[in-house]
Amino acid sequence: MRIPIRTLGALAGLVLAGHAFAELRIGLAAPLSGPSALLGEQMRAGAETAAATLRDPAVTLEVADDACTADGGARAARQLVAARVQAVVGFLCGEAIEAAMPILKDAGIPTIAVGVRTDSLTDRKLRTGWNVYRLGPRADSEREAAGQLLTRQWERDLFAIVDDGTIYGRELSESVRLAAEQAGLKPVFVDTFRPQADNQIGLIGRLKRAGATHVFVGGDAGDVAVMGRDAAELEADLVFAAGETLRMPPGDIPLAAGTLMIAPPEWTQTSDPVANAAFAERRVLVAGYVLPAYAAVEVARQALMQQASPEAVLTGDLSGQEFSTVIGPVAFDAKGDLAENPYRLFRFDGTDFKPTVYP
Repeated sequence: MRIPIRTLGALAGLVLAGHAFAELRIGLAAPLSGPSALLGEQMRAGAETAAATLRDPAVTLEVADDACTADGGARAARQLVAARVQAVVGFLCGEAIEAAMPILKDAGIPTIAVGVRTDSLTDRKLRTGWNVYRLGPRADSEREAAGQLLTRQWERDLFAIVDDGTIYGRELSESVRLAAEQAGLKPVFVDTFRPQADNQIGLIGRLKRAGATHVFVGGDAGDVAVMGRDAAELEADLVFAAGETLRMPPGDIPLAAGTLMIAPPEWTQTSDPVANAAFAERRVLVAGYVLPAYAAVEVARQALMQQASPEAVLTGDLSGQEFSTVIGPVAFDAKGDLAENPYRLFRFDGTDFKPTVYP
């Protein structure tokens, strides 16, 4: 039975009656140098705002630069162990966390990864013994969501599946095809197109002759934009869908209004008034990894508050619990991945992608 975090917090309070919480020590590992430094600074801004805002108990944040490299990850882990942190949040790159986790494991310090998507990080949890949880999506979450969302939404439509021949495009498109097959559905057209072409007139003509009304594209935003333009010119009433590559600028040709995207939310705002006030006071631009890093500190803090001895390193299994954060409720499965796939369906309104419930 899942016990709400508020109940667990109350129980912890009973255990600790008459004992004031000590200041909690949480480490942040982020790429603060190198090509990913901008994203690392977003993580630092979110984590530092959380540490400066959360009280009773307060949080002391130890910041370490992992440089998105193996050497940097090991160095950051040793720094955080020496600082005697009780939990670590952060990490954006697989190389850094792979090097850090053996060191953190030996010190008994758990980690809440913010941006690492590599499936093997949690798939190997039993074998490695790494006490790691993931606040971002797995690499295979996009493929799983694309198959589930679109086959459910397009079950009464004539749909096609095309890809650009890249590993990414083929794997994503094949996931949609297999999900459709398992649902008893069959695309009316399947093909591979030449990416980065000036036009896709030939492809649109074939789609039109096949009777397709909806098209999943395993490709990038530029190709989807060209297809949308050419479909309009040929008066082919087609709805295009693709993965989160649509968040990249498509180039000179805009995406067609109505284009669908399967992607996780972009955390640019929160309904938490305390966090919003803190960001405003500190003049923090809420974008990228700011809110996920803030949420990771919240999860670590709430988990530490549940312990009978909050001064100790975070122990116990966080799986099956629900934590209240600025990005909404967070729960982990048995492997440490998010219990719920974060990918959602978005529709382009001509200006922005907006969350949508497909009719």
